Amino acid sequence: MNTNTLGLASGLSDQDLLARIGVLASQEREASVDLVAHLAVLDVRPSLFASQGCGSLFGYCTERLRLSEDAACNRIEAARACRSFPVILDRLASGALSLTSVRLLRRHLTPENHEAVLARACGRSRREVEALVAELAPRPDVPSSVRKLPTVTSAPASTPIAAAPLPSTRFERAIVAPPEPPPPFTPPPFTPPPVVPTRRPIVETTSPERYRVQFTIGKESHEKLRRVQALLRREIPSGDPGAIFDRALTLLLEKVERTRLGAAKKPRPRPIRPGTDGQLRTPIVPSRDLPRHVQRAVCQRDGDQCAFVSRDGHRCTERTFLEFHHIVPYAKGGLATVENISLRCRRHNQYEAELVFGARSRPVGDETHGLLQPTE
Repeated sequence: MNTNTLGLASGLSDQDLLARIGVLASQEREASVDLVAHLAVLDVRPSLFASQGCGSLFGYCTERLRLSEDAACNRIEAARACRSFPVILDRLASGALSLTSVRLLRRHLTPENHEAVLARACGRSRREVEALVAELAPRPDVPSSVRKLPTVTSAPASTPIAAAPLPSTRFERAIVAPPEPPPPFTPPPFTPPPVVPTRRPIVETTSPERYRVQFTIGKESHEKLRRVQALLRREIPSGDPGAIFDRALTLLLEKVERTRLGAAKKPRPRPIRPGTDGQLRTPIVPSRDLPRHVQRAVCQRDGDQCAFVSRDGHRCTERTFLEFHHIVPYAKGGLATVENISLRCRRHNQYEAELVFGARSRPVGDETHGLLQPTE
């Protein structure tokens, strides 16, 4: 089918090809507007995409609708903006606004300014819309970003020649000739810091196993970094901030795992209950409290991922805002055991509680144990 379409397009004349592309682009805009409008309604009915094994509208768009991550973000942001300002749908259908422009503007639109802002954004490029956003909400700090570094390729070996080449780099010139005296210092004129447009964090894959991390720190953090570099000069002679960042993350992760999950290198064995002799044990009673060994075992078994599986076998892929879920509810005698506890994202924890107890205005307390918080 797709091959036939390509063949038909190849047989069109220049004028017919341009006309056909214009018609298809208009149809695509109309289809996108319809999809955005339907996503806006689906966003307020979370139980629908939860029943499909998706813990969020983003997961539904990427996993079920097969949209790319960027396409899903654009359409979800546009859907939520259109719910508050339906006039955006008409601008999208006419092509005056793009989905990317709506996504950039959405968090800065208010009932008072949306008409003027949308009018200024119509027909503008992304760079111009980013400048408009920077005007609405200036942010001088560079937003955090994580990117993979490009692959480092070694230069080809040069053929040796009789005469030594002249120094071509600043480093080579510094070795061959004495350094030039620095010019007299003249303080530069004061210029205000540039306004950086607001952008969402980006993760870009450019090289295996290498990432580029960029963020802005304050004066106190900078002084802490310098202090750590001085104290670790023997272990890290270069003072590489990346090596220091890795050490700091390792220590922080160990602390968070101990606090949230009671993780330890050598967990203590489970204590024997008083009054037992190894064969007769006190019956386990239903409890809201989850022992530390249960939390650790459940997280390891479920792989730190929501364990909800839809009827057609699709498992939820959410790994954030996870909660401990009673398979047999506590209100119905469920025990705090490894077999009866499972990880759920916030949406699926609430969804399964509604299946048992019915829809409620707030999350069911019997089913929510917090975001991987230890219970004493």
